[in-house]
Amino acid sequence: MSIRTPVRPAHGPGQRDARKTAIKRPSSLLAVVLWLLLVSTAPAGAEQAVALGHTEVGVASFYHDRFHGRTTANGERFDQGAYSAAHRTLPFGTKVRVTRVDNGSSVVVTINDRGPFKKGRIVDLSRQAARDLGMIDQGLTRVKVEVLRLPVREA
Repeated sequence: MSIRTPVRPAHGPGQRDARKTAIKRPSSLLAVVLWLLLVSTAPAGAEQAVALGHTEVGVASFYHDRFHGRTTANGERFDQGAYSAAHRTLPFGTKVRVTRVDNGSSVVVTINDRGPFKKGRIVDLSRQAARDLGMIDQGLTRVKVEVLRLPVREA
């Protein structure tokens, strides 16, 4: 009676063992699928019912120039010269007033993207909006965000 040992496939430098690859693929695939589900459902699922006058206080940041011309979460092209912003949950098309807490200066922007994704930040502004608030040099500032107008929903 002889004991058979499994034969390992021969592989040289730069070639992977098929068993290791097979083990890694499902977890990688699962990670990608979960990420896609999170990203694709976050905007619609993240939108929450809010009332006019709803306010939040927190930290605002502004977009880096490299995002100019890229597509936003609602499908528009991002324009650093426009008055737009990203918010995690407000519906696209919502008009909000962003007011600096320290000096009272404010600007009205339209929500057209999702973010910011840094902990503690509540809104990501276009460069023009940040310039009007006088926050370009600091990069971050404490603000109050107030809902002025909600988008019209199509039936």
